[in-house]
Amino acid sequence: MRTLRAAPVVLPLAAALLASCGSGARVAPQSEEGATQPHHAAPLAISKHALLRRVCRAGASVHSTPSRSFAALVRTDAEIRTQPSGGRVLARVARVDENGYRTVLGIVAGRLAAGACRDTAYRVQLPLPPNGRTGWISASAVQVFSVGGRIVVDLSARRLVAYRDGHAVLRAPVAIGAPSTPTPVGRYFVNERWLLSNPNGPFGIAALGISAHSNVLHDWVEDGPIALHGTDEPWLIGRAVSHGCIRLSNADMQRLLRLAPAGTPVTIRQ
Repeated sequence: MRTLRAAPVVLPLAAALLASCGSGARVAPQSEEGATQPHHAAPLAISKHALLRRVCRAGASVHSTPSRSFAALVRTDAEIRTQPSGGRVLARVARVDENGYRTVLGIVAGRLAAGACRDTAYRVQLPLPPNGRTGWISASAVQVFSVGGRIVVDLSARRLVAYRDGHAVLRAPVAIGAPSTPTPVGRYFVNERWLLSNPNGPFGIAALGISAHSNVLHDWVEDGPIALHGTDEPWLIGRAVSHGCIRLSNADMQRLLRLAPAGTPVTIRQ
C-alpha cells in the first residue's frame, strides 16, 4: 500500500486490509507478475493524457464525467493540506509506499493559476478515516492520468456494475456487509490491487483495496479498511454477511481486476 501519514496514523499493509474484511485469516499477497510481493498496479492500464490539453479554458480545471475521471500518480514526497495554497497539514504522502510501489490518489477537483492555463493544486480524496475527507496537494508533486472506468455498487440490489468509457461491461451479484458491520456508502477510489497466493482462500483470487474504512470497526486493525474481493464461499453471494467488504465470485473478481486500474472511482450507494 501507500505510505500516507496523518500524524501519527500509518495506513495498513495488505495483510491488515484483508484481515479486516473477512475471517481474519492471514493472506500472503502475490504480485501480478507472479512474485511474492504485493503489486500496486499504478500506473498500469491508466491511459496517459496531458491534463492541460483537456482543461485549457477560462475558469476551468479538472472536470470528471460519467466516462472519464482523473487520478494523481505521486511524483515526490508531499503534504496534503486543507487549502490549495496552504492551511493545516492533513497528511503526508510519499512517492513510493512501504512495499516499493507508486502511490495513487483520486482527484476531485483542480485549482487553476490566476491568468494561466495550468493547475496549481488538486483536491484529492484521502484514504484515511473518517470517510469522505479530501485535501489539496501541489500540482508539481503529482502526474495526472485519465481513468476511463468506474465502479458502482448498489447495496440494496446487492449488485456491482463496472463501466468502461461510459458503457456497462460487467454486472455482478455481490455479498455486502452484515447489518452489524455495514458496507460504508460514499465515493471512493481504487488504491490497491492484489493477486493472492491462494485463490481458494477466504478472499478468493484477488482483491481491490479502496479508500473506504468501516464506520463501526474502530477496534480493528487500521479502522477496518474496505476492499472488493473474491471468496471461497460463493453460495453467500447476494447476502449481507461480510464485515463491510464487497465479495464477488472469483470469476467476476478476475474480470473486475482487469477492468479497474488504480485510481478507478468507486461509488457505493444504498
